[in-house]
Parts: sequence; C-alpha cells; structure tokens
Amino acid sequence: MLKMLESLGLKRLDAKVYVYLVHYGSQKVEDIAEVLEIYKWQLYRSLKNLKLKGMISVGQDRPALFSAVSFDKVLDSFIISNREAAQYIEQNKDRILAVWRFKVAADIDV
Repeated sequence: MLKMLESLGLKRLDAKVYVYLVHYGSQKVEDIAEVLEIYKWQLYRSLKNLKLKGMISVGQDRPALFSAVSFDKVLDSFIISNREAAQYIEQNKDRILAVWRFKVAADIDV
C-alpha cells in the first residue's frame, strides 16, 4: 500500500499516516504520533499535506480527530487533478516552451 501511494506522489510519511488512519479510524494527533513513533511537528506537516490533497478530514471536536477519506474518493481526486494538470500543460505548451528556451538561452550567455 505504501509503495502504491508513493507512486501516486505521496511522501513516505504521508502514506504511512494515511494507511494508519485507514486501518484504525479516527485518531488524535498524540495517538498517531506515538504509534508511528514520530514527532508531532512531523505529523502536523504530514496531516496538512494530506488535508490539502483531500485525503483526510478533521473533526470539529477538541482534541481534533483525523480520519482517512475513502480510497476510491482519493483516487477520483488524483485522476481529476492529474487530468487538469495535463490539460494545463497541453493548453500552455507553446508558452511553457518559449519561457524554457528563453531561460536556457539566458543561462548559456552567462
């Protein structure tokens, strides 16, 4: 599972946190950090990354409980974002190449 998530672009720690939440359900930061044996600051960074990717949800209670979003929804989100990125590149290919060529030419002159 970790390798599959990493192949989708996740960092190793993010993948571990997501898999942990899939297996154990809603969890507090303290519990996740203790079981995964990581510092809380590392966990908060990972949780932020996962939240931005739409892979976890955060409860309103205090202390906050973090939960994994279902993997089928995660995959749908990856498909949409990658499709959008590919469309952007395709639509802006000429402009991207022009900037690239300008930068490469400028570097050669140095």
